[in-house]
Amino acid sequence: MGRKWNNIKEKKASKDANTSRIYAKFGREIYVVARQGEPDPESNQALKVVLERAKTYNVPKTIIDRAIDKAKGGSEENFDELRYEGFGPNGSMIIVDALTNNVNRTASDVRAAFGKNGGNMGVSGSVSYMFDATAVIGVEGKSADDVLELLMEADVDARDILEEENSVIVYAEPDQFHSIQEAFKNAGIVEFNVAELTMLAQNDVSLTEESQQQFEKLIDALEDLEDVRQVYHNVDLSE
Repeated sequence: MGRKWNNIKEKKASKDANTSRIYAKFGREIYVVARQGEPDPESNQALKVVLERAKTYNVPKTIIDRAIDKAKGGSEENFDELRYEGFGPNGSMIIVDALTNNVNRTASDVRAAFGKNGGNMGVSGSVSYMFDATAVIGVEGKSADDVLELLMEADVDARDILEEENSVIVYAEPDQFHSIQEAFKNAGIVEFNVAELTMLAQNDVSLTEESQQQFEKLIDALEDLEDVRQVYHNVDLSE
């Protein structure tokens, strides 16, 4: 399971180098989620998840407030949530989630990114069956035993609790996300170095150096697309 956390760290490090782009994407996502329900995270659990994730990427409060105010203001801008699936070098698997106000543009852009970087699009379901929707929450300053005891006392279930480098990472079912966070917060832990609802591959694969370079170009091309919200894959980038 350790490779999973490494892949998330790699993604966060990549996004940290492109802050203006990731801030813009969070602004769009926050607006969409706030508009789908109440623009209040206490009554809109989906919004609460996005805001917790935004905190781990240090998204400025001004961007968050602007997106929520836009939703409150009754903006008529509409976005569709789309998922694309495909393959990279040596059969590596990729899932692309997008928010778009132009479905044809996004489909064309995603297909082009795959085609120009050694990949190809698959049909719906061709890849996602090899991934599991997972809540991933990481904290520092605690041992795995401490976290296990804390979650047991709160009657919260987790798939795995692992010490990885200087963090303890909790992997759980998506519906346990808020319960785990509340358990931590009730124990005085309010800072998380990861707080994600993500798609984790059931099995990671390794690529040759040449194939990995091509794969990373493909991932970069997909993440550079304005409409792409999240990219998930099954390649171990830690080697």
